[in-house]
Amino acid sequence: MSSSDTVDKGAEAQDTGRAGSVRLDRVTHRYGRGGATVTAVGPVDLTVPAGEFLVLVGASGCGKSTLLRLIAGFEQPTYGAVRVSGTAPRPGGTAGVVFQTPRLFPWRTVRGNIDLALRYAGVDRARWPQRRAELLARVGLEGTEERRIWEISGGQQQRVAIARALAAENPLFLFDEPFAALDALTRERLQEDVRQVTAETGRTTVFVTHSADEAVFLGSRIVVLTKSPGTVALDLPITLPRSAVDADELRESREFADLRTKVAHAVKSAAAA
Repeated sequence: MSSSDTVDKGAEAQDTGRAGSVRLDRVTHRYGRGGATVTAVGPVDLTVPAGEFLVLVGASGCGKSTLLRLIAGFEQPTYGAVRVSGTAPRPGGTAGVVFQTPRLFPWRTVRGNIDLALRYAGVDRARWPQRRAELLARVGLEGTEERRIWEISGGQQQRVAIARALAAENPLFLFDEPFAALDALTRERLQEDVRQVTAETGRTTVFVTHSADEAVFLGSRIVVLTKSPGTVALDLPITLPRSAVDADELRESREFADLRTKVAHAVKSAAAA
């Protein structure tokens, strides 16, 4: 082994112990038992440095959401190891998670949903009003505290879900196709919100989508998965500017269009292989 290899491995080992870093070592996950066993993903080797915005993209059924559940600690890999901040992930304690549907408590107000998240996060009750106001301001929902969940739009409900996920101040943020059911305009606005929030907080983010457009707009890095069992087909760094840029100008740029075409082609090729 060369000295440069030693340095690279040492740097990687140091980074995978940082708060918010993610490491998957030869991860394979299977469902079922006996002859009915189905391999959903793997083997997958993947390192996500602290502060990176990684997008997992691929056709339906390729194992994107399975990988996200493994990183969240909701499931354990059949083979291999998952490490978040250098240790095994814990459900509810490792990451803030936003699902495809908001999963809010409809009988509670916006305030009630946020306060419940603050309570589970162990935030001192005396800090709740200030922290709640900060969270709602961050997602653009000032003044909605007393509104019931059915009184706000689908996009606003998803913003409440994002605020709730931010409540625990975990260094890792996980999104499982959170905008798939929204109209195009609301989806674009929330993409811009997520891009800004994650940049401001510096949280490591893993985002699952099937959209090449969404992947390129959001990610600082994109991993395309093959069809099931999902493995890494493409690992692509995204060099588009992440601050001080107009969202519409970014989406209309030649660089954006070229990357979107490259990712879409990779997803199509991976699904057909």
